[in-house]
Amino acid sequence: QVRLLESGGGLVQAGGSLRLSCAASGRTFSVSVMGWFRQAPGKEREFVAAIGPASLYKNYAVSVKGRFTISRDNAKNTLYLQMNSLKPEDTASYYCNRNPPQQSDWGQGTQVTVSA
Repeated sequence: QVRLLESGGGLVQAGGSLRLSCAASGRTFSVSVMGWFRQAPGKEREFVAAIGPASLYKNYAVSVKGRFTISRDNAKNTLYLQMNSLKPEDTASYYCNRNPPQQSDWGQGTQVTVSA
């Protein structure tokens, strides 16, 4: 099991930026495909972005492509999500996990709220 701790969320105006971080414990981070996911109130959790172990592979949901950038630092066991040009529809709790996600690894998430 991997322990994941998300941070960096907050309240931002539309058009603004935030950078999320995910600190991971355990020895499997550097060899795992990692992803960001989000869940808005009343909606199912959805995929946002994923990155391969060596950062050579990156994949984004259509809704965030061109605005969000996923990255990682394997030396620090940390995953990042740079979010630019934020929109009110990006409001959600954001979570990191392996991709595909492991049910036992979900953390508390970090809340992102974008005001119009």
